[in-house]
Amino acid sequence: MTAPEPMSAQLQTFLQQAATRVEGQIELALGQTTTGAETLFAAMRYGALGPGKRLRPALVYACAQTLRGADFEPERCDAAAAALECIHAYSLVHDDLPAMDDDDLRRGRPTCHIEFDEASAILAGDALQTQAFELLLASAGAPELKLRLLAELAEAAGSRGMVAGQAIDLDSVAKTLDLARLEAMHRLKTGALIRASARIGALLGGASETQLAAISRYAEAIGLAFQVQDDILDVIADTATLGKTQGADAARNKPTYVSLLGLDGAREKLQDLHRQAIDALAQLPGDSGLLQQLADYIVQRSH
Repeated sequence: MTAPEPMSAQLQTFLQQAATRVEGQIELALGQTTTGAETLFAAMRYGALGPGKRLRPALVYACAQTLRGADFEPERCDAAAAALECIHAYSLVHDDLPAMDDDDLRRGRPTCHIEFDEASAILAGDALQTQAFELLLASAGAPELKLRLLAELAEAAGSRGMVAGQAIDLDSVAKTLDLARLEAMHRLKTGALIRASARIGALLGGASETQLAAISRYAEAIGLAFQVQDDILDVIADTATLGKTQGADAARNKPTYVSLLGLDGAREKLQDLHRQAIDALAQLPGDSGLLQQLADYIVQRSH
């Protein structure tokens, strides 16, 4: 296996700037605590502002920038980017709970329920979920656009999106899934929020329906690619590199792309999804180089 190519300076700068913007938005939103609920806010900040890739917010900015070009205004994306990170953070806090995946390590640190306690982690996740919708509702913009963004986020995060995928995942432990059912699960569990991030960015960038469809195909491909690479890394990387427990999926007897396709087959699947993502970008006007670099990063990342 060849070593991952180093991230370009352009992408590294872009990701750092996106992370700084979204973390500032979340800091501002969580800066004023409710009297008596200081532990809740501390747990929320711990879950939302710890180390992380900030990939979903980055997709919001990148899709809007690709479509707007020189007219791109990142501040128009700040609230939506922060909202998506809050939803993602809540999902990780709850995913790590003993009743779910029962993990004690996330992003190289104790998980939220280990650092605080189970009740605080549950409440922090609940509050981060509602914080996302509060951020979007308080954002500037035309009411009809705001409603569409809210609908995108609600569908992606709920019982027809991410939560449904998590439910299927929990029900699939120690069961045999074929490739089609595994993909259907991950299109919901991982892919739905990645797709929503890209679509929300595209809508903020003024996408036409044709452009939105192309962005959706791109995001669906990288959403699955992200999960395939996760499954590969769970086998080949160590705990220190991953920032979470290596081999956890195998230990829980969960179906993965590697368990179904083998390591070489999973790598072939990853490259096919990468090609699908790049092909979708050909339907967009202007320079889509930033989105291509994000696709490259997703399939080459080491953690």
